[in-house]
Amino acid sequence: MEKNMGTVDRGIRIALAIVVAILYFTDKISGIAAIVLGIFAIAFVITGLVGHCPAYTPLGIKTLKDNK
Repeated sequence: MEKNMGTVDRGIRIALAIVVAILYFTDKISGIAAIVLGIFAIAFVITGLVGHCPAYTPLGIKTLKDNK
C-alpha cells in the first residue's frame, strides 16, 4: 500500500475527525447524523494515520510530494 496523502491532507482529516468527536460529545449532533459523521471520522482517522486513501487511487489523486 503506497502512501498517497501529504502531511497537510492527513492533518486536515484528523482535525475534522476531532471536530466530529467534539460535536458528538457536546451533544451538538445525534441520531443518524452522528452515526454517518462518526463513520466518516473513523475513516478519516485511519486514512490519516496510514497515509493512504483508497478513494484517491482510482481517481489518480496524490497529495504526497515526491522526494526527488
